[in-house]
Amino acid sequence: MQTDTPTDVIVIGGRSGVGKSSVAAEASRILARADVRHAVIEGDNLDQAYPEPWRDGVDLAERNLAAMWRNYRAIGYSRLIFTNTVSVLQVSALSAALGAETRATAVLLTATDKTAAHRLAQREIGSALGEHIDRSIRAARQLDAAGDHVLRVATDGRTVTEIARDVLVRAGWLDTRGTTESL
Repeated sequence: MQTDTPTDVIVIGGRSGVGKSSVAAEASRILARADVRHAVIEGDNLDQAYPEPWRDGVDLAERNLAAMWRNYRAIGYSRLIFTNTVSVLQVSALSAALGAETRATAVLLTATDKTAAHRLAQREIGSALGEHIDRSIRAARQLDAAGDHVLRVATDGRTVTEIARDVLVRAGWLDTRGTTESL
């Protein structure tokens, strides 16, 4: 059941602890309640291996994304929410992996160092918390260089539902009333 419609993708990036996975899950729930057919793919899992394939120049994440999306498209999906820390810096490569006609909206979730560290402390267990906080700070600095085409959405002091609705409205998947009539 391959569709002829273009692929619409919301690419959600941001530092560790900013809420990418939570926002994607909530956006998915909002879309499901509105009966909007879509998929969610967590990009961090597409090349999670040791040694890291990307260190050797292997684009395993893009290959796996292409293979997964081909399967979704074959059964009629044309909307995707994709999350990965630096995905907003890789929109061209990700769009190419998704196929011919792709309309991508890049969304960078932001949070202060303090907020991200607090969130990471709530979820990380074991001895790696300091490492995760340091990596989150470095990623935030790297992501600051994202171009003007990237929508920035602050997450500090907001609920995950507010953030998810904001992302969906700004991507054009919901109108400002929270309905999908514009789809």
